[in-house]
Amino acid sequence: MPHASSKKKDLRQNMKRRAHNRTRKSAVKTAIKRVHVALEGGNAEEVKVAVSMAYKRIDKAAKTNTLHANTAARR
Repeated sequence: MPHASSKKKDLRQNMKRRAHNRTRKSAVKTAIKRVHVALEGGNAEEVKVAVSMAYKRIDKAAKTNTLHANTAARR
């Protein structure tokens, strides 16, 4: 545990950021899985909605630096 008050604050901030980033990364992974499931199902409308949502989640994660820009472009 840190002793300096500024380091204690850093620790609190890092914990909040980590939780936020994990939530966003999880949402990206879930959206990508939904695209794969929709592709296996064969319903074109469902695929279109799933891809749109996946793009949205990936772009937002890249915008907030949760994902690297090149990783987002690749996915």
